[in-house]
Amino acid sequence: MSQAIAKILGGKNIKAYSAGSQPAAKINQKAIVAMKELGYDLKTHRPKSLEEVKEYAPFDVVVTMGCGDACPWMPAKQFIEWDIPDPKEMNDEDFIKIRELIREKVKDLLASLEK
Repeated sequence: MSQAIAKILGGKNIKAYSAGSQPAAKINQKAIVAMKELGYDLKTHRPKSLEEVKEYAPFDVVVTMGCGDACPWMPAKQFIEWDIPDPKEMNDEDFIKIRELIREKVKDLLASLEK
């Protein structure tokens, strides 16, 4: 969701990539529904591994969603940890709360990069 939100808010000026150390086999259906509410179609996306996005490095910013000490390293100028809980098992209402939290954090990050 963070990659999609970055593209929504940042437009053509932002290149965002999403990846995980243990990516799921498919995009979470709740994420597809949550992003459709914002006018973004996640059905065309697929989960990617860190190895798959490493080719785009070095990055200006790498954001982790709360992996603590287990986060793998990626080449970047800046690292940020947001400590956001994984919403995959949450009910629909709480899932949307996490989407909105991500949206606020992405908005703040984009604003800080413009300075």
